[in-house]
Amino acid sequence: MPAAQRLPSPLALTLAGLALAMGGCASTPRPAAPAAETQAAVTPPAASAAAQPPAAAASSPAPAVDPQAYPSAAAEQASFAAWLAAFGRDAQAAGVRAATVEQVLSGAQLLPRVIELDRAQPEFSRTPWAYLDSAVSAQRVAAGRAKRTEYGAPLGAAEARYGVPTSVVTAIWGMESNYGGNFGSFRAVDALATLAFEGRRRDWARGELLAALRIVDQGDIAADRMVGSWAGAMGHTQFLPSVFLAHAVDADGDGRRDIWGSIPDVTASTANYLASAGGWRRGEPWGVEVRLPAGFDHGQAELSVRQPAAQWAAMGVAAIDGQPLPPFEAASVIEPAGARGPAFLVGPNFRAILRYNNSVNYALGVGLLARQIEGGAGVVAPWPRDLPPLTRSQVLELQNGLNRKGFSAGAADGVFGPATRAGLRQFQRSQGLEADGYPTPDLLQRLSAGR
Repeated sequence: MPAAQRLPSPLALTLAGLALAMGGCASTPRPAAPAAETQAAVTPPAASAAAQPPAAAASSPAPAVDPQAYPSAAAEQASFAAWLAAFGRDAQAAGVRAATVEQVLSGAQLLPRVIELDRAQPEFSRTPWAYLDSAVSAQRVAAGRAKRTEYGAPLGAAEARYGVPTSVVTAIWGMESNYGGNFGSFRAVDALATLAFEGRRRDWARGELLAALRIVDQGDIAADRMVGSWAGAMGHTQFLPSVFLAHAVDADGDGRRDIWGSIPDVTASTANYLASAGGWRRGEPWGVEVRLPAGFDHGQAELSVRQPAAQWAAMGVAAIDGQPLPPFEAASVIEPAGARGPAFLVGPNFRAILRYNNSVNYALGVGLLARQIEGGAGVVAPWPRDLPPLTRSQVLELQNGLNRKGFSAGAADGVFGPATRAGLRQFQRSQGLEADGYPTPDLLQRLSAGR
């Protein structure tokens, strides 16, 4: 439902009883905000919970509703308002103050656009090189160097405290919000309430919405300033509310943890998450580009295959720049584009970045961006740019073909994951091919033709 068709009336009618449903709130909820999206900025307005307008008087009449105008929309809004009332009771039972519940939930909006984005399944995937061309562009590298210089003091303080290099924190900042240029314009409360109400990821979204209420209740940020992506990730480095509660840091000493407007808080919080949740190892690199020996078993190029770097070196794996391999205790070889593309030896800090976003391409993007922000080189070996990506429909066809032939690819869902890669490797071995598990149109054709 477009924003222009949003109906506050049914929601207002149901919310007229929300104060009673929330266990005796002293004032009725504020009217719903007129817009679902708040414009994000690098430095959001300095609003606070105490600065919000007073609640409407209890005697204020609810807006009249024409049930014939938008019957389905009216019913949906009424259902959403009833859901908010029930969630409000649960939030109070979980320890959130009644005044916070009333203030925040009375303005919550149901955002159809969030539901559309959550259900969207893009047909076309991106190759690793297309992703990295954008993620580690010359412009982003240059901007990262400038930001690292401009905010050298808070970045340096975060590194000294948590051991995460300034270049890595800067790279995550660049990857997540283009250094604060775009960290989203959805109110986290609206996005998470919508996702919890819609139900596809109900339990997860309810937990994050409760965490968002706790953030407001603790006084870190006002709900209207808690903006981010449609999925509820917030601020410069896109923390979910639960991550904020566990790892956000008040580095500037103002008594609030502000990942929207305080760069010291942003940098310290990001480094703290990598160090505490990801287990970042001080002084170790994330990885290095390597050259693989002839006859290398590409089935070993998996994050789940770990052994000391010295053991990889004994097998003939060598750094592409001729330097000794980093002394990782548990290292993995990865080939994001299969046997024809570059290879990397990655260690524990690469896996720490994966805790931030569980995507090999993302973690590689952060590592390569950090390296180039420091003045290092990009990827040396060429990418197989002649290989087109498979569409989601083609991946689904590939999965079904593998399963039919007894090469288990797991559930056929059109998403290429570890189970599909394992099944594809089995098929490649049966065909006498290099078992790198990288999907190509040729492999799909072989499966379809029964060769």
